Amino acid sequence: MRNSGKEIKIIVKNLTICYNDEGPDQSPVIIFIHGFPFNRSMWHFQTEALKENYRVIAYDIRGFGNSDTGDEDFSIELFVYDLLNLMDALKIGKAMLCGLSMGGYIALNAIVRFPERFSALILCDTHCIADSPEAKETRLKNIENIREKGIEKYAGDTLKKLFAEESFTTNTKGIAAVEEMILKTKIQSLYLTLHGLSERKETCSRLSEITVPVLILVGKEDIITPPDAARFMHGKIKQSVLHIIDRAGHVSNIENPGEFNTQLIRFVSSVSSAV
Repeated sequence: MRNSGKEIKIIVKNLTICYNDEGPDQSPVIIFIHGFPFNRSMWHFQTEALKENYRVIAYDIRGFGNSDTGDEDFSIELFVYDLLNLMDALKIGKAMLCGLSMGGYIALNAIVRFPERFSALILCDTHCIADSPEAKETRLKNIENIREKGIEKYAGDTLKKLFAEESFTTNTKGIAAVEEMILKTKIQSLYLTLHGLSERKETCSRLSEITVPVLILVGKEDIITPPDAARFMHGKIKQSVLHIIDRAGHVSNIENPGEFNTQLIRFVSSVSSAV
């Protein structure tokens, strides 16, 4: 029997995962994967917009929010297996998948390895490349900086890169919410994830294999995964639609939820009606 609602905990392969599961039974399923270093609450606006007509699941990746960390070294591949194990535990054979930033890395990795499990893909403010040597070095420096200067300094520095400049005057609530997510993240999870992200493999070479409908969304002012990265993926994925979100940086779903949700709803509606 389905256990619907918010703040649900389930033990999957000896790991406690916390998730929200809202919307009608027997409706199309869409699963949201949060970015780094956030948690499932970042998808509030999207859940509220979709839950009347879709079964919407947003979960905390291991080590984030209220999910356990476990004993394994973090990697995108491990996060993919966690996703598949959660789907199996919830008896979800196939779903639409939406990931932002790190969530996009997980979603891309999942769909190229297990295409039969997904009916559509939404990639938000993400890209397909592996870390360059310089990017790896930056992640390792971030680990040292957190150890030496604390998570508050790391959160402040990170916020400056995440949001479009105008968001600091027009969306103070969104910025405060993201800051709280970062500050509540376990320090060990930050270390493990930064290392895991630095070691991830590229998926660019496999984009042409994706055959499901794909929506690519990116903030116009995203400096972490800029619009050019989105355009590159759009050019490689045959059945893809690209939309650039105005007045938004790297967390476009929070910075401009109106435009983001308009594109999201249009896409999932078209996918669902085609089934």
